[in-house]
Amino acid sequence: MACTNCSTTAGNAPGCQSKGSCSTGNCGKMPVFNWLSNMSLPSGQEPFNILEVRFKNGRKEFFLNKHNLSIQMGDTVAVEGSPGHDIGVVSLKGELVRLQMRKKKVAVDSEEVKVLYRHASETDIEKWVLARERESAVMYKAREFAASLKLDMKIGDVEFQGDNIKATFYYTSEGRVDFRELIKLMAEEFKVRIEMRQIGTRQEAQRMGGIGSCGRELCCSTWLNDFRSVSTSAARYQQLSLNPQKLAGQCGKLKCCLNYELDMYVEALKGFPDTNLNLKTKKGEAFQQKMDIFRRKVWYSYKSDPSRFIELNLDKVQEIVSLNKKENFPESLEMYVQTYIEVAKPDYENVVGQDSITRFDKKSSSKKSNKKRSNRNSSKKPSGNVKSSDGGSSNKTGRNQKQVQTQKKHQSSNPNRKNSAQRNTPKTKGSQANSTDKNENIAK
Repeated sequence: MACTNCSTTAGNAPGCQSKGSCSTGNCGKMPVFNWLSNMSLPSGQEPFNILEVRFKNGRKEFFLNKHNLSIQMGDTVAVEGSPGHDIGVVSLKGELVRLQMRKKKVAVDSEEVKVLYRHASETDIEKWVLARERESAVMYKAREFAASLKLDMKIGDVEFQGDNIKATFYYTSEGRVDFRELIKLMAEEFKVRIEMRQIGTRQEAQRMGGIGSCGRELCCSTWLNDFRSVSTSAARYQQLSLNPQKLAGQCGKLKCCLNYELDMYVEALKGFPDTNLNLKTKKGEAFQQKMDIFRRKVWYSYKSDPSRFIELNLDKVQEIVSLNKKENFPESLEMYVQTYIEVAKPDYENVVGQDSITRFDKKSSSKKSNKKRSNRNSSKKPSGNVKSSDGGSSNKTGRNQKQVQTQKKHQSSNPNRKNSAQRNTPKTKGSQANSTDKNENIAK
């Protein structure tokens, strides 16, 4: 999370832009809280003069404050490099540094403890920022060189020294790599001292960072300082499925979080019987099917009926095991099954809980269905402007009706034309039958 206390030039967003030069240190990786800062030292004891300095991607080293400078946490300092000098941020001071050195097994008079020169000047910080801006372009160029030489290696990160005279390349590889030609090409191209350092896949994920399957930032890139070995037995103790796709992290190895709750699971499983231990009864021998650590329940099945699961409490299982050790066999496991008492339902009703989830959804009303049916029926009826199904126009029916009306008018005015009008009108089935009967009579 970027802070707003860093001084920036015009046109840039507030914060140090992940350059690590923030005075507060909260926007860098793995910030440290000095919980011993409020404690006063005994009289006559001098404060611990070794400081912890943080560099890129959480790399931390110890430096001796030889000149007894007044330095606070978050100050940018110039320290001894190999060769030249480097720029870093003070991450820890005081007695807590002594505890960190004891934890990492670093002696006070060790050669790993180098000298702290001074506070970083403006020119030092400008040169340092320019060196950090070169890192991405240099890394991509180095990858092109490695690909052209067909080296079996992956360059994951580049770190320039504060004085811009040395560059450290971090790479991952399954075996040994002969990168002598690569160093020659990079030294000619970048005009700096080259150092190659091999790291593991977990260290690479720590430097790259990212979001884990839990939705949070990776533990190794935020607060986890050391990597402990993780085995598949940790997943077995926690009754997790041995699926490598679910158990592996972004580094391709087993997730570090499998060790977080392992001790609690191991402590809880001490009271449970062995999975290979069978319970002997007069009805038959039963074997363990599964267990629930948190509910402290175990399920058993008879060998004669393996599909039937019998749920038992842990204390009942321990009682049966103790009886079996004394060569006593109970009648069956069913006599140890806990009887569940049904809780009476309350008389009142939860009105809020009984509301339907789909009460706000739009429902099709019966009116719409009736309208659709009426529209379908009306579409079947012929109208003056709609064509009939046989391809003819409905205008023909309208014309026929007008003709019939005109014929009726003429018939009423002139009755002699009635017969001619009847001849012209279409014959029905009954009229056709009558005509046929008349013709038969005439023939007779």
